[in-house]
Amino acid sequence: MKKQTLNKQILLTGGGTAGHVMVNLALIPLLKEAGYHIDYIGSYDGIEKDLISPIEGVTYHAISTGKYRRYRSIENIKDPFKVLNGIRQSVQLIHKLKPTIIFSKGGFVSVPVLIAAKLTRTPAVIHESDLTPGLANKIAMPFAKKILVTFEETLKYVDEKKAAFIGAVVRPELFEGSKQQACQLLDFNPNEPILLVMGGSTGAKHLNEFIRSQLEVLTKKYQVIHLTGRGLMDESITHPRYRQFDYVKAELNDLLTSADVIVSRAGANAIFEFLALKKPMLLIPLPKRVSRGDQVLNAQVFEQAGFAKVLDEDELSATTFFETLTQIEQETPEIKARMAKRDAKDAIHHVLETIRAHEKHESS
Repeated sequence: MKKQTLNKQILLTGGGTAGHVMVNLALIPLLKEAGYHIDYIGSYDGIEKDLISPIEGVTYHAISTGKYRRYRSIENIKDPFKVLNGIRQSVQLIHKLKPTIIFSKGGFVSVPVLIAAKLTRTPAVIHESDLTPGLANKIAMPFAKKILVTFEETLKYVDEKKAAFIGAVVRPELFEGSKQQACQLLDFNPNEPILLVMGGSTGAKHLNEFIRSQLEVLTKKYQVIHLTGRGLMDESITHPRYRQFDYVKAELNDLLTSADVIVSRAGANAIFEFLALKKPMLLIPLPKRVSRGDQVLNAQVFEQAGFAKVLDEDELSATTFFETLTQIEQETPEIKARMAKRDAKDAIHHVLETIRAHEKHESS
């Protein structure tokens, strides 16, 4: 019988967007409680550095990483060399830190880490949030021992022999939000409806511009919270029923809890959090012409389940937007009833169990 090592050392990775960090953020408190020493590999200047570096008990290590661009750029020539350097740096870190397991949430920073895991014979577990795997996870999956997926349909796109459907990983602190605290922060009336607009951590220029163009009508009915994305606020707009933030962290749970309706892109982590909070949503996914189409697929699944209404960005107009918003208002009791019936899995604990089952042992 294999004896588990006393060195409970885990290496986390993932970044590029907040969605590639959120599962790690949910996992970190459980890992601490289980006695793991935690290190994190991310990029030099990605959002993961901002989110992870301040966490006590987690050591952040930056490496060189590439990026896939859907346009011509001299950087596309440089990137293979950046990835090779990132592999070298990751191998050095793994030899130094001696992790018993690596857990990856995806994003291009994870690719050199997973290749290094294979080179150093360190077991790795990957989590895929979207319905179809992104390019980074497609590259990294052959180097992993186990693949965990959020959508059951994703099993068709991965190696089923080492894949497991676990459902959505939702941060436990998500349910600790307070509408009262949000309204105090915003100076909003808690008895009037609140609409929250979220474009994702990197923002959504078209969606931001559209919402601002409709504020006169929107604010007659709703108090509006607008999460614009970093550097995308418009300081010239002031309105007693409109509040904008480029990015929020500590206050996000309160803001989400306060919302009666959410207008958002369709990143998997975000929409599953809305679902967990039973928030009716109008999804405007990132279009295929500027993405790989994962958000379109995520949104379709939620629409088919009756959790959301979906608008194609190319069809977004004042008419279609307000017609769809009215449908959501009218169907809110039915939408919430369907959400309440959803079979929610205890996914975060499944992740922890998988990590424990696949980490290195002294006799390995």
